[in-house]
Amino acid sequence: MMATNVTTAPATSGTIIQKLRRRGRPEDPGQPTRLSPLWTFVAWLATLAFFAPVAWMVLTSFHQESDAATNPPSLFAPLTLDQYALLLGRDITPYLLNSAMASVFSTLLVLVLAVPAAYALSIKPVEKWTDVMFFFLSTKFLPLIAALLPVYMIVKDVGMLDNVWTLVVLYTGMNLPIAVWMMRSFLAEVPKEILEAAEVDGAGLPTVLLRIVAPVAMPGLAATSLICFIFSWNEFMFAVNLTATKASTAPVFLVGFITNEGLFLARLCAAATLVSLPVLIAGIAAQDKLVHGLSLGAVK
Repeated sequence: MMATNVTTAPATSGTIIQKLRRRGRPEDPGQPTRLSPLWTFVAWLATLAFFAPVAWMVLTSFHQESDAATNPPSLFAPLTLDQYALLLGRDITPYLLNSAMASVFSTLLVLVLAVPAAYALSIKPVEKWTDVMFFFLSTKFLPLIAALLPVYMIVKDVGMLDNVWTLVVLYTGMNLPIAVWMMRSFLAEVPKEILEAAEVDGAGLPTVLLRIVAPVAMPGLAATSLICFIFSWNEFMFAVNLTATKASTAPVFLVGFITNEGLFLARLCAAATLVSLPVLIAGIAAQDKLVHGLSLGAVK
């Protein structure tokens, strides 16, 4: 009986390998599976479908208002830079600076608060850390519109209406739960042996966070920073209700093109293109770290 088992095992393995070859699967599990031409074509179609509205927005920004308002749209209308000239003459710079200030400072403040919190929830887990994580998540259950009136009354009482620092505080609270959840999964991938070696050498918590955890988790930090920056840059509800003239952000500037006289479509597309450029540049600059950071911790 034992001899029979020994002789049939190779045959069984060979049969499995032949079946895998007939199905077109790789013999080595470490080798990536190639997509068929059909799925590659479907992926390209999905990519073009998502990119088409952005491409149409950019193309419309180079048209005159009369050409942009035609129905059906005029694809081969003459191109011009008049909309960008009118837009720059309207002084968009203060709005962009307010958006940049609110987004950058709130993102930095989120990282300062989220990294130690994620460290305590992943590398040095506190008691009942799952309840703490659920508490962070529960703060996102309430719609922002439901909190608008209380927030407005508080900001008005403290005299902080139409102030960029009000947006910094609100954006920090809005993005902090997301950052803690993301950073916890990133910091969970940091090798514990490195941290133990640092503690043996007498490194304190600030040294561990700045010189050990931060370099190792840099892709995760880049991904978290970019997502918080995008959320802050695109936020509209608080910006339009809590600001007036001095602290208005770029999304509030875009609303100014929707007037009683009609919709200035070409000029609105030009403004939307300019407002999208900082986020696009930040995404391209951090592309490598962003892709690595978003995939870090996703596969166990």
